[in-house]
Amino acid sequence: MAEHLKDSPSVTAAIADAGHALRNGRLVILPTETVYGLAADASNPEAVAAIFEAKGRPRFNPLIAHVADAAAAERLAVLDGRARALAEAFWPGPLTIVAPIRDASAVCDLARAGLDSVAVRVPGHARARAVIEAFGGAVVAPSANRSGRPSPTTFADAVEETGASAAAGVDGGPCAVGLESTVVSVLGGRVALLRPGSVTAAEIEALIGPLDRGAEEGHRSPGRLTLHYAPDAPVRINADEARPGEIFLGFGPGSGDPRWSLSETGDLKQAAARLFRLLREADREKPSGIAVAPVPAEGLGEAVNDRLKRASGFVG
Repeated sequence: MAEHLKDSPSVTAAIADAGHALRNGRLVILPTETVYGLAADASNPEAVAAIFEAKGRPRFNPLIAHVADAAAAERLAVLDGRARALAEAFWPGPLTIVAPIRDASAVCDLARAGLDSVAVRVPGHARARAVIEAFGGAVVAPSANRSGRPSPTTFADAVEETGASAAAGVDGGPCAVGLESTVVSVLGGRVALLRPGSVTAAEIEALIGPLDRGAEEGHRSPGRLTLHYAPDAPVRINADEARPGEIFLGFGPGSGDPRWSLSETGDLKQAAARLFRLLREADREKPSGIAVAPVPAEGLGEAVNDRLKRASGFVG
């Protein structure tokens, strides 16, 4: 763990320190309800470049601009009626909206991967919004892991991954959701699902109608690399049992060792919240591989399976 982040000050002082660090072009460990982020001033190309360097992240992968409220999002992006309906229903919370950029100076070209759109959301974690308010602008905050590895869902894991590159950090406790946000693009006449998450396609379609699955717009979303969220050990999905040397992540009653169960009761919400933590903990055991039991693909299970496929290097 980075020495300068071991002994956190009070929450109020930590938030103030984080805002100060962001204003000075430094990086910050940021808690959200989804996963911990490594945050920087979205308008500062040098600060954004420092995120890419810390994560080893491909430059073509765009970042999400996090803002304090919907009014701030409107200043960054052109939100039409459908986007506003989504914002009203799901913000603050784990939904990212990709829309045409309004203020290109507020989210630099590097953060947008040179695109004419911007991905924006209002995080559901109160401490994340407090840091953003203390800073006074939009922050980009991709997951605070080295690129391709499982996303951190505790402060300790975030510090272990990228804490050496951060000037400040705020501990917000374990992440309640545990999976990155759902990403939906609202561009022209199309509303496309670019990345599944805890806000499900069914919930979105109940509000604004049928979704395009977004194959043509996937480049506008983070987290779309074929090999992503991967531990060092190879991941084998839809497995019935472990092979010699593997750790088996079960799902449902009687599925393997309870210590390694995504959910003993078959609860998809619990599986989502535990997924990255168990991948990280299993990887620390240095197994020959990590086998994962089948997880139903409906509802939140769509997002869990998306992350598992990317962790295994397979996206069909």
